[in-house]
Amino acid sequence: MKEDQDFNSTLHPMQRFFAEALQDALQVRLNLGNSDRVQLYLSGMLMRMLHQDAAFAIRNAEGQPVRTISEMVLEGDIRYRATSFKREREVHRHIGDLMLFWTGIFPEAIPAIKKGADATLDPTAQGIESYQIAGSFSYDPFTEEAPVLKELGQNFEAYQYALALIRASMPALKPN
Repeated sequence: MKEDQDFNSTLHPMQRFFAEALQDALQVRLNLGNSDRVQLYLSGMLMRMLHQDAAFAIRNAEGQPVRTISEMVLEGDIRYRATSFKREREVHRHIGDLMLFWTGIFPEAIPAIKKGADATLDPTAQGIESYQIAGSFSYDPFTEEAPVLKELGQNFEAYQYALALIRASMPALKPN
């Protein structure tokens, strides 16, 4: 427990809040066992998603932000637009993060996303698939993160629910 306190004291206060809320949601409420690496990953992901431009961090070859999930999938497919397997992993990791964030923290955003090219998008299925793809890259330099991404894909809905619990505990994020 002392190690946890030392580690948590090195985190940004907001990331520490997320880490503690995730620990409560995952270990206490959902009994998902020892998921320290997942908690750390998710708290970092939540920190990244706090930035306004995080959703559209993926850029195409022209440097323009990719604004639909279907276009992101093409950007992350080595058979279409991904220029390397590293790029494929990076894009699918981002899609998994985005789908988990939106479905867990801001599910009311989903209808706005499901327009045009993304009209038939199943955010949960896409999040699972993207995490599974990103998690399949289990060689250096991705060795340590691969099991975390696989776990997120395998138990996506449980982590989605954990994020919903965190949202429910934050009055400013509750829908009107």
